[in-house]
Amino acid sequence: MELAQTAAPLSFETVWAGLMENREQLKELAESHKETERLMKESKIETERFLKESKMEADRMIKESKMETDRQIQETDRQMKEYNKRFGDFTNRFGDVIEYMVAPNLQEKFNDFGYDFQEASTQVKIRDKKNDIFFEIDVYLQNGDIAMLVETKAELTIGDINKHMIRLEKMRRFADLRGDKRRFLGAVAGVVVKKREREYALSQGFFLIEPSGENFNITPPNDKPKEW
Repeated sequence: MELAQTAAPLSFETVWAGLMENREQLKELAESHKETERLMKESKIETERFLKESKMEADRMIKESKMETDRQIQETDRQMKEYNKRFGDFTNRFGDVIEYMVAPNLQEKFNDFGYDFQEASTQVKIRDKKNDIFFEIDVYLQNGDIAMLVETKAELTIGDINKHMIRLEKMRRFADLRGDKRRFLGAVAGVVVKKREREYALSQGFFLIEPSGENFNITPPNDKPKEW
């Protein structure tokens, strides 16, 4: 029977050579791991820097956008205030024109429609606390048999026309309480009168007063003038 061969004993030199080889491999591996850690650390720092700069840029853009929005809002507010001031001044000037120029001439103009108004008043205020009747009349034309209430606006609206109808109803009630049997007519005047408002005013039995060059025109209602 054959006996198994016994492995030759390792010499010191062989073992030492193996250890040195493993040592070099471990060293290289450690250096590689260290380099990987360095790269990862640099990558983390770069990522954090990028995120920080991106956030700063985003915050800057948001801040600038907000500042621009605030500026635009302030400018819009300023323009609206300026517009309201100018429109208010224009409306006041229009009222002055009606009071000092148009009102006296209305008496003559309405003669063409068969109305002889001997009196013309402006800014007439009706105050009846007992019967809770309060309203104002821009221009009030009257004689012994009939009177006309004229509402003046820079820009005439449907709402203005409806309010004038209510004003005439109040006038009728106020007159009845005092035994005043006169008939009351209505007219509306506007520097700006759009087609819709024009047609509506005339359909409701109102006379329509509009500027025409250096003068003004009066258009009678579509049908017979409404009386209150």
